[in-house]
Amino acid sequence: MAWVLRGLRDGVVTTRYPQRPDPYGTAFRAAVEVSTSPADTGGRVEPVCPTGAIASSDGHVELDRGRCILCGACVRVFPGTFSWATGSETASADRRALVVPSGLPETGETVERVRADLARRVRRLRRSVHVRHVDAGSDGSEEWEIQALLNPTYDVHRLGIFFTASPRHADVLLVTGAGARGMTGALRRTREAMPEPVVVVAVGTDAISGGLVRSTYATTGGLLDQLDVDVMVPGSPPPPFAVLHGILLALGRVPERLPGVPARP
Repeated sequence: MAWVLRGLRDGVVTTRYPQRPDPYGTAFRAAVEVSTSPADTGGRVEPVCPTGAIASSDGHVELDRGRCILCGACVRVFPGTFSWATGSETASADRRALVVPSGLPETGETVERVRADLARRVRRLRRSVHVRHVDAGSDGSEEWEIQALLNPTYDVHRLGIFFTASPRHADVLLVTGAGARGMTGALRRTREAMPEPVVVVAVGTDAISGGLVRSTYATTGGLLDQLDVDVMVPGSPPPPFAVLHGILLALGRVPERLPGVPARP
């Protein structure tokens, strides 16, 4: 009876996203923003970043969210140049769009071509989608966020999204980790076993660029060179809303939110 009483007390806790914006998701600090008019830093800003995500030249500063691990060091040291950006819709179908503030224009031909190709491939993947998750050298943090998608708060089953243990039953390949070399063969066989059309989503900064470890004797520095990745979800780790947005973006169910574009009203 305890769960019945708890349900009566708490009511419906499941988010309405993506049908409605979720206050928690839109207020979450899931990315770092760069001022278009950066303050005088009094020196080089690159050394403050442990992953080399920052580049500056002639007063112009860029940050690669695909390398950013959200440590916040740049925000603390140079608050006039860097700040926290709220909103969990940070996934992108183009690697270059993860670089801010330049990124890519929303109407750019490259972005439109990528979107059109992805939409054509996923046209048949609508209300019943199965996801195969592969850990290719993760530290475990992304796995906690992905696991949260199954709890009552997010409940991805309501959207027709289900996790499967067999790649032969999967439509979406969700990959995490910095690309452990020992997983290269297993990752390739998993991808080959999946029926077409296949959508690949790289979750986390490690999967996109390798994060802190980059390319070593044990890791390949991310998974982009091993797989044809369709959608990248930056963050270390990205929150559940960001992971969910990445999956829905790959399925063509939500629009892409490019850097600098406000969250949906």
